[in-house]
Amino acid sequence: MNAALICIPTYNEKDNLGPITQAALAADPRTDILIVDDNSPDGTGQLADALAAKNPRIRVLHREKKQGLGRAYLHAFRWALEQGYAYVIEMDADFSHDPKYLPRLLDEAMAGTDLVLGSRYVDGGGTVNWGVGRKIISRGGSLYARTILGVGIRDLTGGFKCFNRRVLEGIDLDSVQSTGYGFQIELTYRTLKKGFRVKEVPIVFEDRRVGQSKMSRKIFLEALTMVWKLRLSA
Repeated sequence: MNAALICIPTYNEKDNLGPITQAALAADPRTDILIVDDNSPDGTGQLADALAAKNPRIRVLHREKKQGLGRAYLHAFRWALEQGYAYVIEMDADFSHDPKYLPRLLDEAMAGTDLVLGSRYVDGGGTVNWGVGRKIISRGGSLYARTILGVGIRDLTGGFKCFNRRVLEGIDLDSVQSTGYGFQIELTYRTLKKGFRVKEVPIVFEDRRVGQSKMSRKIFLEALTMVWKLRLSA
């Protein structure tokens, strides 16, 4: 077993799954992968099993139905802690998170940072193949969240991050409320509130190569309201 577990939630990512797992494992030999599939109708789960059968660094969790990004990650986090991994990484299946950044995230975590965030909005970070509207929504969402929550993190909505296991043990995973992309804001905020050290490192985020985005109006609105719930409960 390696030091770090890369958690990759999937729903209809069959075309991306083989290439992303191969690239991620090649990028850093200190990592294993856990694919968490929400019963994808396109056969992603079956492909995940086939990949795991060929490579001992790949594991699979099957969930009965699609329940949101947050629930998939919580399932993965609990499994990672049970298995004894020291570091746990969140990563998308669609290559929007480039595997080349994995060594940097893990190096920073091993150097003592409790939560390392791959950030689009610090010097050296950025986005590729985004329209003006999407840029405004993303930057505006991060500004909105950090203003209400009173934190200095510039990319609160990003989902490419590496946790030291002590963070996941310390932030009460059972009480996490968000299921969609608000989950990213909530976990980073909980980490900060517990006094853990958080650091942003630059990444360039590229729009997905294959398949459709999972973002929806419902997920976006959940994130907006979750910020206020977190602020008022602080």
